Amino acid sequence: MIRRLAVIPALAAILAGPVFAQGVSLPDATRVVLDNGAIIVVNEKDDVPLVGIEVLVRGGAVRDQEGKSGTASLFAGLLERGAGERDAAAFAEAVESVGGSLSARAELEGIRIRGDFLARDLGLALGLVRDMLVEPALKEAELDTLRERQINLIRAAKDSDPGRLLPIYAAAFLYGEHPYANPVEGSEASLADISHRDVTAFYANEVGADRLIIAVSGDVSAPAVVEQLSVLFGDFRPAAAAIEPLPPARAETTRRVLLVDKPGATQTYFWIGNVGVPVGAPGRAELDIANTVFGGRFTSMLNTALRVESGLTYGARSIVTKGMATGSIGMTSFTQSEATREAVELALSVLYRLRTDGIGEEMLRSARNYILGLFPTRLETASQLAAQFAMLEFYGLGRDYVDGYGKAVRAVTVESLLPVIDRVYPPGDELVFVFIGDAAEIRNVVSRYGSLSELAITDGMFRPPPAADAAD
Repeated sequence: MIRRLAVIPALAAILAGPVFAQGVSLPDATRVVLDNGAIIVVNEKDDVPLVGIEVLVRGGAVRDQEGKSGTASLFAGLLERGAGERDAAAFAEAVESVGGSLSARAELEGIRIRGDFLARDLGLALGLVRDMLVEPALKEAELDTLRERQINLIRAAKDSDPGRLLPIYAAAFLYGEHPYANPVEGSEASLADISHRDVTAFYANEVGADRLIIAVSGDVSAPAVVEQLSVLFGDFRPAAAAIEPLPPARAETTRRVLLVDKPGATQTYFWIGNVGVPVGAPGRAELDIANTVFGGRFTSMLNTALRVESGLTYGARSIVTKGMATGSIGMTSFTQSEATREAVELALSVLYRLRTDGIGEEMLRSARNYILGLFPTRLETASQLAAQFAMLEFYGLGRDYVDGYGKAVRAVTVESLLPVIDRVYPPGDELVFVFIGDAAEIRNVVSRYGSLSELAITDGMFRPPPAADAAD
């Protein structure tokens, strides 16, 4: 049953000595690949009697069929609503009765299951995870309830919290026909069109041992956990559909604008950005420092200009997302409708200043200390370690992605930042703009920024149809 067994070499213990002097590295872990392709990583961490479980299944919303976005999300939601011999209530009771937590959700490129349990309940926890993946109930009645709930949540956000939907509109408009445009949770129109057969087909086609990564960290015996998981998942079938790498998305080379009309809105929410870089792209440490300075913390350039100095908003930030194929980089904020132009122009001027002036030594030093101070806190608990091991497997990254990060951050210089800023942060004439606001109030302002497409917030999709999309 076991095809390959390897022990990942030991390095310095986490938090062994001062971070700035010693660095941070992953602890030992045992890695096993079963004959059916399932990958198992187990880390023994016996300081507290807890265990964290992280399960990733390759293929998430990017695998949704055309017009059926939200299928992966509905499937993931159903995993918590009955599996094996337990219905939804019994499944929840099994988790809660031991004080554990177990959740599933879809993401853009995968399905994630995360669990936290006392070490003594590991057998139960792994059995529940097995049932979720091998024998999910996928009841149609539960699907109907979950689908209606997701539709209502989208409608509620459109009514009272449109800013929550801004990243969804932005991704849909930025990526166009690329699968990264798929809204993970679906849209009102797509969710309404997803049938029970669509969800069961997604399970058959997109979930299987050859897509599976299971990471466990905590007060456990690695050989015992490997044996348990080998028994539980050794006979799990492969996914029926082949999964191929996605091509990179095409970066925009001109200006495009999407205006989402919300009549009566007194505020404008905006996102400005372009296609970025994938996970594993060179210059990771430089990009992290640049984004921290530009818009990644309260004292950033963006927040200082738009909130602290001008009072145009309660917050402005820049967000870097990374996937296997590519990513995005964008700055986002909100302001009163009448201040839309002032806020956007100020944001663009900050972007211009970053690209023109770069980052000085004092800013670099501050951002470096900020990052190095936070980094160790992401590798403390069993759950965090399980997530790290699973992430490395998912993206095909080596241990140096974690172990060498501190050294890479410390090695960043003012000079090494410049090519990364130039490559990743788009120039002013290569930007995608997305606005949510009262079109009657802001149309004349936002139309000056590029070729304009419009969408009513009441529309069931998150981007205009292809024929109306200026990029198509």
